[in-house]
Amino acid sequence: MKLTFFGAARAVTGSCHCVECGGKKILVDCGLQQGRDERDNQELDFNAGYIDAVVVTHAHIDHSGRIPLLVKQGFEGNIYCTRLTGQLLSIMLRDSAHIQESDAQWQNQKGKRAGAEPVEPLYTVADAEAAIKHIVTCEYGTRLQIEDGVKVRFVDAGHLLGSASVEMWLTEGEETRKVVFSGDIGNRDQPIIRDPEYIREADYVLTESTYGDRLHDMDKNPDYTGDLAAIIDETLGKGGNVIIPSFAVGRTQELLYFMREMKEQGLVKSVPNFQVVVDSPLAGEATRIFSGDLHGYLDEEAIAALKGGALFQFPGLTITESSEESRALNQDKTPRVIISASGMCDAGRIRHHLKHNLWRPECTVVFVGFQAEGSLGRRLINGVTSVKLFGEEIAVRAKIVNFHGLSSHADKDGLLRWIESFNPKPRQVFVVHGDAEVTEIYANTLRQMGLAAHAPNYEEVYDLLSNKMLAPGLPPEQKPAATPGASPAYQRLEEVGRKLMEVISHNKGGTNKDLGKFADQLRALIEKWDR
Repeated sequence: MKLTFFGAARAVTGSCHCVECGGKKILVDCGLQQGRDERDNQELDFNAGYIDAVVVTHAHIDHSGRIPLLVKQGFEGNIYCTRLTGQLLSIMLRDSAHIQESDAQWQNQKGKRAGAEPVEPLYTVADAEAAIKHIVTCEYGTRLQIEDGVKVRFVDAGHLLGSASVEMWLTEGEETRKVVFSGDIGNRDQPIIRDPEYIREADYVLTESTYGDRLHDMDKNPDYTGDLAAIIDETLGKGGNVIIPSFAVGRTQELLYFMREMKEQGLVKSVPNFQVVVDSPLAGEATRIFSGDLHGYLDEEAIAALKGGALFQFPGLTITESSEESRALNQDKTPRVIISASGMCDAGRIRHHLKHNLWRPECTVVFVGFQAEGSLGRRLINGVTSVKLFGEEIAVRAKIVNFHGLSSHADKDGLLRWIESFNPKPRQVFVVHGDAEVTEIYANTLRQMGLAAHAPNYEEVYDLLSNKMLAPGLPPEQKPAATPGASPAYQRLEEVGRKLMEVISHNKGGTNKDLGKFADQLRALIEKWDR
């Protein structure tokens, strides 16, 4: 009876854990690695054909985005999740596959001119369609036997529509162990989504730690609608656009909920009938799911609003479908709110809107979710003065706002409330799904509370019968520390240098022509600045 960590080990994204019991192998999540966490999404760390089942905590791509690759490489079992997660996966995996195909097509068009070898998409829409056929759904609270000796139950995690923590009972012979996978634990008192439920008993717990070292910067009784309305009012009054990078599923619907309220209450004085554009076909499909049969998934206030059919609808709202409609937004000078994906700005239509608005001082970019280390969103929050988009250097003159309080993740206090609900204490707590430094900080916090806890390494193997580590795994690469006493500009230069080494490593295996050209460009830059 073993547990192996194949993702989100001392990293925020790429959640993937493998349980072995009675000769069966079950994955809990199989997500894409993103930002600084990315190792190699093309390669799975196990034989896909040997996996018997997959359990998905929720539909976000960093928890589900490599499932089509799993199926492509030979997985034939069932994929278990809640009913609403199944509905969201059906659109999100197709959308992710479309992005993979489009990215490969763009790279091949560019590479063909440079004589590079063609690249294959990580997976195709056909692979996503095949994966969707494997989905088996159930409701919260149902105990389901998925393999001999393996039972699971989904408990509301309060993070996203349909999101769950997973209780798993493993039995070999006369021995049974209960393992709980937190998934992403939600923030309390959020609109639409219910508060997370607490679990009382477990032998082993895997807990996320995204905000394990800090609290959300928010009032005791936050006024999300009023605070966001003030930002929109100020920006539109100056003739600028409000650009909101947002995850298409979950966060976008919360934003629409707030904007309906601010319109009803007349909170935006400068342009009372302001336009809101959701520039994401995926968000449009997700919004339709959010407007469906949600009993058992929404809070009572949201269900009451839903009865009137007005949860996400209001005058001035447009949801774009085509790329032509998207491009037209940047030709129209009318000040408006544009909500677009991806939430971390590393792909999708949001990058076009940033290109057209970042350089405008009258505009505002509002971040409403976690930005992973290494993502464009994190760099903008950290204060970069320019970014490169589509080969063009863009000055950052727009106002950058990090809307702290609006988070679908529990902060440190919320995580502690969740782990403190276990009585008696688990035999071992595994701290996952956080930046490397944060997982260790949060694990240390738990140890100070008297819990046996540690942050596992990538590919660490743990024996659940004997409560012992079998293999220590691979520690994360150490990030060089900034030079003590150096100016912020010099520290930024050092960070760019480290990024350059990453880019060089990504080009390993390129054509001699491309690598030679790259080297010549770097040599010319070195000669210019080697003083």
